[in-house]
Amino acid sequence: MRTVSVNRLTAAYDVGRPVLQDVTVTVEPGHMLAVSGRSGAGKSTLLSTIAGLLRPAEGTISLDGEPLGDRDHAVSQGVVLVPQDNGLATFLTAGENVEVALLANGRGAAEARRLTVECLTALGLAGQRDQLVEELSGGQQQRTAIARGLALRGDVLLADEVTSELDAVSRQTVMDLLRKEADRGAVVVFATHDPDAAAVCDAELHLVDGRAEIVRSEPAADAQGAQAAQAAQAVTQPTASPTARA
Repeated sequence: MRTVSVNRLTAAYDVGRPVLQDVTVTVEPGHMLAVSGRSGAGKSTLLSTIAGLLRPAEGTISLDGEPLGDRDHAVSQGVVLVPQDNGLATFLTAGENVEVALLANGRGAAEARRLTVECLTALGLAGQRDQLVEELSGGQQQRTAIARGLALRGDVLLADEVTSELDAVSRQTVMDLLRKEADRGAVVVFATHDPDAAAVCDAELHLVDGRAEIVRSEPAADAQGAQAAQAAQAVTQPTASPTARA
């Protein structure tokens, strides 16, 4: 597994109109980074640029110090993107969407079938495996796209607003599965406007009008625990007597 480095990235769809400006962040293997911000802040643009879909106007994106190129190069380096619009073929079934992606990435037929069943089942879609995508609900389509991304077992998983159509139970399932990917050693970059989802990540990069700042570098629960421990320590520490202060 490898480290993702974004160094002074500026990205634009039109010349002279940057969507991202001077963004720098590093994500090590086994870590989850939340990319937060309002709609239009540049979250999807950042993920698309890391995925090789958009060439940087300035700056670099690298894996272990080696520059990433276009999308084909990123795919060959194990960079998996779950796009915001799901990117599913509506004329295929849920299972076929997952299985075809695996076959295209060099998996054998038997392994592709096994991983397809495993990942769809993990997301509660075992019964929808043979349904056409166009027959699925929005939430089911979103979970199918996530299943495809997980099945590819990439070194880098880019998940763009993948919980926006989900109920609370399904959202928790997805967050648990993303954490398992990080535990496997992958880099997980998760774009979201949901503060609860962002809070379970190891760090949070907040975008405002294309500019970024790290607002948290440890899980919110850990930060709260550390604050509680510090408060408890302060309470239990002996205070100096008036005589000693004099």
